[in-house]
Amino acid sequence: MRVHPHTRFVLPDSLNAGEPPEARGLSRDQVKLLVAEGSTVTHTRFDRIGEHLRPGDLLLVNTSGTLPAAVDGSWISGSGVEPVVVHFSTALDDGTWVVELRNGGAPMFGGTAGDHVELPEGVLTLLSPYQPGSNRLWRAKPPVADVLGYLERHGRPITYKYVGQHWPLASYQTVFAREPGSAEMPSAARPFSFELVSHLASQGVLIAPILLHCGVSSLESHEPPLPERYDVPEHTARLVNWVKANRGRVIAVGTTAVRAIESAVRPDGSVSAAHGWTDLVLGPDHPVRVVDGLVTGMHAPEASHLLLLESVVGGSTVQRAYDAALDEHYLWHEFGDSCLLLR
Repeated sequence: MRVHPHTRFVLPDSLNAGEPPEARGLSRDQVKLLVAEGSTVTHTRFDRIGEHLRPGDLLLVNTSGTLPAAVDGSWISGSGVEPVVVHFSTALDDGTWVVELRNGGAPMFGGTAGDHVELPEGVLTLLSPYQPGSNRLWRAKPPVADVLGYLERHGRPITYKYVGQHWPLASYQTVFAREPGSAEMPSAARPFSFELVSHLASQGVLIAPILLHCGVSSLESHEPPLPERYDVPEHTARLVNWVKANRGRVIAVGTTAVRAIESAVRPDGSVSAAHGWTDLVLGPDHPVRVVDGLVTGMHAPEASHLLLLESVVGGSTVQRAYDAALDEHYLWHEFGDSCLLLR
């Protein structure tokens, strides 16, 4: 199934953030912030986000940590041997992993079940395509049982062509990261600094943890999000229900936090503790039920994430925000600028 958001725009290459803001002389929390609420758009800086939050608002933050999920190897197929980068995406319950093979920055679609990829310390074996009708992602047997330890020894953060060099793993961690498990950074939370979190808490803004381990990006094929592992703790569920009952706003930090909390909504609209795998796909035809807004980075044209944004604040608000971001030369992607979208 392909997805096509209503929001339309053309992203010039000059607005791709190719390095962390720290390399541009900024602290994490000094990136631009666009606030869109209804027909109003405000341009400010992320360290002033508290001016747009109220005492009693609740921020849901993803505590997933980023893995050094890219490993260099050699793909051995019927047509020969060629260098590849293996992106370790998602750990499955049976010990296998979802992986993506890339060469020259582009996904490789020519794999066959039984192909091997020579990696440090052993061989990765392709078992079967992970998605029906596509061989971009594979279920694979990893070279070792302890994949997280293996990635610590041999991996590096996943990067795409708009990032011109490799940056250390610390550049891809948020201040909320506690449990390693995301192939790519839950980047909406990157602009938060410890000082800003302390300031927001003193202002009366509530913060609660939620977990969703992100798989690899699916932007190339306009695909819907893949199933991902999530956890909504009991204390977070209770706090969400209390905030809603007291007319506070629940603001998710990132599309991952939106997907996790909306996966834990009961039929009556309340939230319960929940964990496991979510295949929830949000969009204008499946709007959110709990979230009142979200903090998010700038997403690429045709990304399925745009549909989720539209499910929270509507397509016209998202389009207005993106038009304004282009006009004001906001930077895109994980090292770029930020939005606060409010219903």
